[in-house]
Amino acid sequence: MTQQQQQQVATTTGAAAANTRGNSAVEQDLQHSVLPAVDVFENPHGITLLADMPGVPREHLDIKVEGESLLIEGTVQTRMPEGLEAVHAEVRVPRYRRSFVLSRELDTAGIQAQLKDGVLSLHIPKKAHAQARKIPVAIH
Repeated sequence: MTQQQQQQVATTTGAAAANTRGNSAVEQDLQHSVLPAVDVFENPHGITLLADMPGVPREHLDIKVEGESLLIEGTVQTRMPEGLEAVHAEVRVPRYRRSFVLSRELDTAGIQAQLKDGVLSLHIPKKAHAQARKIPVAIH
């Protein structure tokens, strides 16, 4: 990731946990969350985040923006075969959680999201004043 991309999107993991100290329910929730792998791409018009969220159906995916913070959460849905009851279970149902601090140059009102084959794609456009533009030169 280039320095410019890092300035556009900063991922928060430890910072989110630090803000929850003293709230044991939230701390425990964070401990049971899985950090999805995320790739960030940029073009002159905005950025695109690709997050691996296998097994998360659209109805159990939650994307929130508050101020400059973007939060992605999703829960994998597993089905217990009918008539069976778990007597020993080591596999936890994963809950994905990842947060980002977004640049003020991004237009969060224009975020577009798509979930396909376990990959969440988020496109966040740049605000008009932050987009690169070509300046015409007048000839006199």
